[in-house]
Amino acid sequence: MRRGPGSVKDRPRQAAPRAYLDGNGEAGVADKAAGRRVWAPERAFLLAALLLAAAAGVAFYLSRPTTLRIAVAPEGGVEPALMAAYARLVAERDESPHLDIVSFGGVRESATALQDGKVDLAVVRPDVLMPRNGLTLAVLREQAILVAAPAASGIASLPDLAGRRLGILAAREADRPLALAVLNRLGLAARMEGEASGATAEPEDAEEDGKPPARRRTAPATVTLVPLQEAEVAASLGAERIDAMIFITTPTTPAARRLVGLVRDASPERKVALFGVPNPAAALARLPRLQSVTVPAGLFGAEPRLPEEDLPTIGPSYRLMARASLSRSLAAEVTQNLFELRTALADSVPAADAIAAPAYDTTVAATTARLPIHAGAMDYYEREQEGLIERYETWIYLFAFLGGGIGSGLAWLRQRLGRLRRERIEVAAARLLEIRSEARRIDDPDKLRAMEAEIDDLAGSIARQALTRPAEPRTLSAAGIALDAARATVRRAKASAGGGGDTREQGPSQPTNT
Repeated sequence: MRRGPGSVKDRPRQAAPRAYLDGNGEAGVADKAAGRRVWAPERAFLLAALLLAAAAGVAFYLSRPTTLRIAVAPEGGVEPALMAAYARLVAERDESPHLDIVSFGGVRESATALQDGKVDLAVVRPDVLMPRNGLTLAVLREQAILVAAPAASGIASLPDLAGRRLGILAAREADRPLALAVLNRLGLAARMEGEASGATAEPEDAEEDGKPPARRRTAPATVTLVPLQEAEVAASLGAERIDAMIFITTPTTPAARRLVGLVRDASPERKVALFGVPNPAAALARLPRLQSVTVPAGLFGAEPRLPEEDLPTIGPSYRLMARASLSRSLAAEVTQNLFELRTALADSVPAADAIAAPAYDTTVAATTARLPIHAGAMDYYEREQEGLIERYETWIYLFAFLGGGIGSGLAWLRQRLGRLRRERIEVAAARLLEIRSEARRIDDPDKLRAMEAEIDDLAGSIARQALTRPAEPRTLSAAGIALDAARATVRRAKASAGGGGDTREQGPSQPTNT
């Protein structure tokens, strides 16, 4: 059975807008279209919500404080307590980065952990072990190599130590190799007491001669280091077990003043000869892991002044070092936090007052020194810290460059697709106009019915384009006029040919053939 042009079965599955449809089923088609229009905003809202959630997640992740692992040593020393207090203050004030403390028994182990990449930061003493990838952030403590002797001993300079016995604190095992190395590099053969060496006691120095061990002569120019507890220093000097004390300490600490006081107490005149390593520049050329230190005049006593004038010497340092691969921004933040919190740290750990910036003359000298400084620390010292723009400058420019290119490409693609959609509707409208022209010259009912079916197909195509893709109103209006004109022309042609059809919209009366 032949279906009329208004039949529901002849309609496309995706309905056209109501303006282009006629006949039955109009409301149902409109409802389906409405359903499609409702679902599109929901999908857009869901996509926007997902994008916002993803952006919030990324922002939360980036805003979290970074946590760096720091190796501290020696166990029970000043530096572990200082770094623990520093990490605690940073966490309390929610500064970034946070610090995760990893304890080691000695500075050699902490330096090894940094060198092996197990930690990001470490307390390092370069003369014990200098990590290959370690760069200085700050000097936690500077130490000086000093020798103190009773004035009556006749020891006033380093060469006077030849053939003498030097006391050294037994608890500081890391100081022994350094003291031996310094004495040996300066031309004094040094050894620890009890170690085999070429120095042997002469027969006339046997115990029965009544002379104390300190007066026994050793091999020429040999210096013997005698480990002592701090409580034994004064007694050992009084008993002439040792001739002087060598100590490696921070001059400004109470411990240094206490040691000098013990030597003073052992001197009958209560006078002390205090000296360091002469010609520090030459000594550092042979001992590059150390640094130059100056002890201020009168530091250990004002009357009489001790030392009488500024005393140059050399010594090791405890340094906070970072791996070379640590970003400049993180290194600068660690350094900045350390110095900004120094006063607060000193309330609980007085050693915090000794924290200082490493000495340097120029930026080039600092980054190429034997104990180089991290570029991030230099940014803080030179007040050239990277801001948000500088830190991500490369990424911002790259994103802007690529984003502009991608945006232009998307705009071109959108324009091209819009043109294609317009062309499809324009092609359909042009075909409708062709059908209108052809229908005027055709009186075959079958051909006219085929034209009606084609008109319905074209209407469905136009409707699908309008529902699923944005289209220009001018193009849709032209297509609608062409659709109405084509249908009206076909109806008139069918009526004229006697083929019946939908009579709801009749064309002008046609003359009858006689």
